Amino acid sequence: MGVTRTPTPTTQGSETRGGVGESTLRPDGVLKTTGEFAYASDLWHEDMLWGHTLRSPHAHAEIVSLDVSRALARPGVYAVLTYDDLPTDVRHYGLEIQDTPVLAHGRVRHHGEPVALVAADHPETARRAAAEIRVAYRELPVVVDEATATAPDAPLLHEGRTDRHSGHVPHPNIVHRQPIVRGDADAAARRADVIVTGDYEVGMQDQAFLGPESGLAVPAEDGGVDLYLATQWLHADLRQIAPVLGLPEEKVRMTLSGVGGAFGGREDLSMQIHACLLALRTGKPVKMVYNRFESFFGHVHRHPARLHYEHGATRDGKITHMRCRIVLDGGAYASSSPAVVGNAASLGAGPYVIDDVDIEALALYTNNPPCGAMRGFGAVQACFAYEAQMDRLAAALGMDPVEFRQINAMSQGSVMPTGQVVDAPAPVAELLRRVKAMPMPPEREWESAGGRVDIRELPGGASNTTHGEGVVRGVGYAVGIKNVGFSEGFDDYSTARVRLEVIAGEPVATVHTAMAEVGQGGVTVHAQIARTELGVAQVTINPADTQVGSAGSTSASRQTYVTGGAVRHTCEAVRARVLELGRAVFGASHPAWATAGLRLEGGKVVTESGEVLAGLAEVLGDEVIDIEREWRHRPTEPFDLRTGQGRGHVQYSFAAHRAVVDVDTELGLVKVVELACAQDVGKALNPLSVVGQIQGGTTQGLGLAVMEEILVGERGTVRNPSFTDYLIPTILDTPPIPVDVLELADDHAPYGLRGVGEAPTLSSTPAVVAAIRAATGRALVRVPVRPEHLTGT
Repeated sequence: MGVTRTPTPTTQGSETRGGVGESTLRPDGVLKTTGEFAYASDLWHEDMLWGHTLRSPHAHAEIVSLDVSRALARPGVYAVLTYDDLPTDVRHYGLEIQDTPVLAHGRVRHHGEPVALVAADHPETARRAAAEIRVAYRELPVVVDEATATAPDAPLLHEGRTDRHSGHVPHPNIVHRQPIVRGDADAAARRADVIVTGDYEVGMQDQAFLGPESGLAVPAEDGGVDLYLATQWLHADLRQIAPVLGLPEEKVRMTLSGVGGAFGGREDLSMQIHACLLALRTGKPVKMVYNRFESFFGHVHRHPARLHYEHGATRDGKITHMRCRIVLDGGAYASSSPAVVGNAASLGAGPYVIDDVDIEALALYTNNPPCGAMRGFGAVQACFAYEAQMDRLAAALGMDPVEFRQINAMSQGSVMPTGQVVDAPAPVAELLRRVKAMPMPPEREWESAGGRVDIRELPGGASNTTHGEGVVRGVGYAVGIKNVGFSEGFDDYSTARVRLEVIAGEPVATVHTAMAEVGQGGVTVHAQIARTELGVAQVTINPADTQVGSAGSTSASRQTYVTGGAVRHTCEAVRARVLELGRAVFGASHPAWATAGLRLEGGKVVTESGEVLAGLAEVLGDEVIDIEREWRHRPTEPFDLRTGQGRGHVQYSFAAHRAVVDVDTELGLVKVVELACAQDVGKALNPLSVVGQIQGGTTQGLGLAVMEEILVGERGTVRNPSFTDYLIPTILDTPPIPVDVLELADDHAPYGLRGVGEAPTLSSTPAVVAAIRAATGRALVRVPVRPEHLTGT
């Protein structure tokens, strides 16, 4: 029989600060601001070697011969590895389709493909040794677009495919194809008073994260390896690395290091297997860090796309139907192209009620750089096209473009083209109303009261190209829809381990997950959730590693939803155990212990009315509660391969933008004056971080609109692999981004939250381009918009 004690009396509880809904500061914020934060590129180990990768200068070529003798003979070189040195028969990897060779064998399929590895005692020695590897190539015909990929005599990029998509694609150079058919688009087209068609193109965008690919592999005494790295998905990396090394997963121990941005580009492997191979071969720690040039070849990019759209509408502004065909260039290897196709197809109609649709989306294998995950994941390309169509339809009907969108806007209860009912708030019309109602920035801001001109406020800025002559203002609007979480039947779950104990007389919670903190602020939110659910002030977030169950990828706007959900779920189990202990020890001292609704708050156990029953430290005593749990959201299902019908997504998010631009119509220069956003976030767990995510996504969309593109030559080679030639928005390019946050709870999600990070990346691009169209009268069917598109030169 347990002993009953009486707790120290207190009558009033106090709320725990720093919980859900507060703008608590990031624990890494000051360190990152001052430059003291340790990133993966800062990793160091005594007696470590440096790894370097030899890459192909060709996009498609046969490897005729390969001679590493001169590299091996160079002083300071410890190892040179090629395909023939791989330790097992598992020599390919991939997120879904294992079609990517660890090192090229027989032929290379894209510019920059890894061919050989070098480990040396100094990075410059490794680089020079790699340059002495002699590779003889015989160039092969290149596949660069749909015409060359699907021609009758097209070279097959991957002969003998057996992956799950190979049986339903019309050509082996098509990675995946997803049609979506609902209603009767042909019959609906006959009811239309106006039909508009358009062909659109989206260039290849890079994630352009500032922290390069990097990691440190340390061989272990048990024959395994410890890998410290920057990644987005520890357990997916582990699943691909271990078979290539010939090791059980428990002998490949992975720990997340500081990540300098990701945006999808770290979801695939880069240097992980290579560093481990070199470490295990040499018996020494091996560090690999890509320079900026190599980084452009070391990760996937956003799929470039060609899109054909047709919409019809009646005189009163109702959309009758839509048809579209979306062709995505997946590059040489599959990466996440199948899932990107699913997103592009299922979200290709936009946030509008359209009963009759005929959609086809596909991804190609080509000899262009591999493409995969990037913020927005297939929905970005579609949004640019369907929003241009909305403006064209409105113009054809003589309607205001915002009002036209509102007439056709979906809402809760609307049906997606896939047949899925939107069962949470979908405030599309309200977001448009809010963003339109925001105050407009003043015109001719470059003129001071005294009539002097501040050239920094003009298109061209400090280059002093204009003093206001030829400058025209334009305003444009756009709205988009993005899914949240993994889709199409994927088992999307996360794991959290929570420990609660008394240290130095105070209750302390420790949260351990494998979530990759890539800058999104997950570590901040996890601490907020633990404070809210456990009522403790002190929360420690353990480093992410593979010693705890998978947290899935930091992508798809899913981590706060799924891993946050796992942390909450595990905290609830810990709280239940605390209350069980409290009832066993103090139950006889107060009848309220037998009631439901007890909370942990301010370090105490309190009733619903706020009466304190006991201090948390008293309840715990010497007891340590340590629980690990998995948590899953509602299941999804694959889309039908013929009709595209199915409940493919767990949640949708919505954002709307208004862009205001000034355009120098003579020189084709654009200044984005303001880029306002309204977004529904369900529940802002950390309002400051939410606004930061929205502003960051908006800025990335701005980059795609007017400056960012990887240029690929006719032979598939990258022409601008540097930040000198690949331009991203700086602080001087980024306008004020006022944000209106709407919080309409999704009852199916933890705390009612909605994934935030990707939706603003969708609608910012078409809003900017719509504003430029308004200023210039140009059609502008391609992004990024370049000066020659505006001047006609």
